[in-house]
Amino acid sequence: MDYQTALNQYIEATNTHNFDNVEKMLHDDAVYWFTNKTCRTMEEIRAFFENAWDTIKEEVYAAKDVQWIAVDEHIATCLYTFHYEGYMNGEFVSGSGRATNVFVKEEGKWKLIHEHLSR
Repeated sequence: MDYQTALNQYIEATNTHNFDNVEKMLHDDAVYWFTNKTCRTMEEIRAFFENAWDTIKEEVYAAKDVQWIAVDEHIATCLYTFHYEGYMNGEFVSGSGRATNVFVKEEGKWKLIHEHLSR
């Protein structure tokens, strides 16, 4: 698996709305920066994802205009515009923002070690 495939699988895992699938793509030391929160443990990351899925039902998350800005055999960093849509309180909602993802390759597998999302 290459780093682009890892990003695609991460997005697919996110769209299952099952954190166990997402966690398989994450490095043990993953750190997430969101607009209003930093998550440094797997428990904090899980809680954030599950709250988001509870808030926006049937959410579909997508990465557009992906640019790989730093890549070597052990690390890959990309920038993209994220898009989401789903239902909040029964009403259709959608939005977008900026994202940075950093993947590291360990034992032949690419794992997400950092994500930064902002509106």
